Amino acid sequence: VQLQASGGGLVQAGGSLRLSCVASGCTSWSHIMGWFRQAPGKEREFVAEIAWNGAGAYYGESVKGRFTISKDNAKISVYLQMSSLKPEDTAVYYCAHKAAGRYDYWGQGTLVTVSS
Repeated sequence: VQLQASGGGLVQAGGSLRLSCVASGCTSWSHIMGWFRQAPGKEREFVAEIAWNGAGAYYGESVKGRFTISKDNAKISVYLQMSSLKPEDTAVYYCAHKAAGRYDYWGQGTLVTVSS
């Protein structure tokens, strides 16, 4: 599975940004796609995940109510709509593929910078 993330950039606090991730290769209806982020000097943090079959979406506590994950099965794409952005949301955001209970493939990351 290959993952290509895009959509990062510079945005002011309170603004919005939409990240995209296109998957190619072998994935399955039962698999899950997720977003993670890593800020400088910090550990990687779970942001959100969603199953291709629409079974449900889950969010990290720090983004609940502000971020929305969605998917387009026809385009084999996953999106992360980020609203009410805060400077602490600044990080490199990665999309990832999950199968058999573990994340096994990762995209290259896209940088999101939120200015105060």
